[in-house]
Amino acid sequence: MTRRRRESPAGRVASAGMGRRAAALAAVALLVLTGCSTGDDAVVAGSQFNFVAPEGKTTIRYDSADRQSLEISGEDLFNEGETISTADYEGKVVVINIWGQWCGPCRREAPELQQVYDKTKDDGVQVLGIDVRDHSRAAPQDFMRDRGLTYPSIYDPPGRSLLPLKGYPRNIVPSTIVLDKQHRVAVVFLKELLAEDLLPVVRRLADEPDARRR
Repeated sequence: MTRRRRESPAGRVASAGMGRRAAALAAVALLVLTGCSTGDDAVVAGSQFNFVAPEGKTTIRYDSADRQSLEISGEDLFNEGETISTADYEGKVVVINIWGQWCGPCRREAPELQQVYDKTKDDGVQVLGIDVRDHSRAAPQDFMRDRGLTYPSIYDPPGRSLLPLKGYPRNIVPSTIVLDKQHRVAVVFLKELLAEDLLPVVRRLADEPDARRR
């Protein structure tokens, strides 16, 4: 009679841990497949927003007490040598959209973002694009002109402006980060958006009291 070898408690714990890690990795892989993967690795430096792995979630919301500050800057897509920064929009809700004209979901999403911008820009909401992996300015510039996109965009082929996003899955494109009026991360979308997804979020944040004015 052959005895079955019993797994030790430590072995069971290790196996469970490996299973959880595999599930988390599979969830992130699924998120990548729903968008356009950039395939680039990036380093993290400076003032950082610490992003926790979503474990399959595509919408992550942060309560006011848990929000972390974030500042992003980079070169203007249309004005070479000029810098755009989230700091330029003090006191405004800022919608940061990571996109590329090469990315099909990004192309579908852009008119939805413009719709939100048109409806809320007079209420203190600013949309700011970050164009990644377009190795010529001409293509994204033409895309924005052709689609009638009037919000500004940072031109950042290697994604260096995203360095402050510690742990953020920068290989998921498009993705969107919404900052509250104090420029703290309030909501992260790891998916293509419709106007109806974004509009209630920015309106709610625009209605929040600005703690700096108390």
